[in-house]
Amino acid sequence: MIEKRLQDQDAQSGFLLDGFPRTVAQADALAARIDIDEVIELRCASEVIVERMSGRRIHPASGRVYHLVHNPPRQEGLDDVTGEPLVVRDDDREEVVLERLRVYEKSTAPLSGYYAAAGSPQHHVVAAEGDIDEITERIARIIKS
Repeated sequence: MIEKRLQDQDAQSGFLLDGFPRTVAQADALAARIDIDEVIELRCASEVIVERMSGRRIHPASGRVYHLVHNPPRQEGLDDVTGEPLVVRDDDREEVVLERLRVYEKSTAPLSGYYAAAGSPQHHVVAAEGDIDEITERIARIIKS
């Protein structure tokens, strides 16, 4: 699917893959088909990830997203626009987040060593803690260089 998509005209001058590859086997398959210039790895403490994800609240009808710490609704548990109840998505429940982190450590974390050892593509590790503007600036500095 990715190989087919990268043949489209708008991908010819460059593209960004977000969250792929997720395993060393996928990285090997990708490397056999296309040249990757840069790899940006976002690193964040597990506790921060759990707090970020388990604090999300969603208004199902509109898709509006709130966060208990970073973007709280005016009235706890209710959408600012409609006053309807907000929900926690199943994927944002703490126990689900912790399981996803376990899977990440087993399957995806080895990519860091894979790319660091390969030397090419260039492997960058970016601290993904702090506010969104700070993290965006860290990534932008890499992309612009």
